Amino acid sequence: MTRVWKWNRPVTVREVLEDLQKERSIAYTTVMTVLDNLHQKGWVRREAEGRAYRYEAVSTRAAYAAALMNEAWSQSDNAAAALVAFFGMMSEEQRQALTDAVRIVRLPETPAEENPGSAEGRSGR
Repeated sequence: MTRVWKWNRPVTVREVLEDLQKERSIAYTTVMTVLDNLHQKGWVRREAEGRAYRYEAVSTRAAYAAALMNEAWSQSDNAAAALVAFFGMMSEEQRQALTDAVRIVRLPETPAEENPGSAEGRSGR
């Protein structure tokens, strides 16, 4: 997936193979099998081009990471404990990114929530 995301365009097995071979020896069939597996899992889509396929990522790297985290989290029998343990493993930079992300996805506050001391904020409590 890293190679497919790297180019951010449809790629062939040959392109991925040649890029990987800059770092290590790897067989064409290995790359082809991995891309086919990714296609079967729904992570890439492919389009025929002659006798070959061009593969393209279905989602972004960020969405992929989020799906992995969600899958791992769903395996826990105690979600809160899993999150506490996960947060405890984070670096300060990661914690700041988490704080930023929560701020982005947080729903807008209602007027009563903005001023809990007001009559509106006290009603219904």
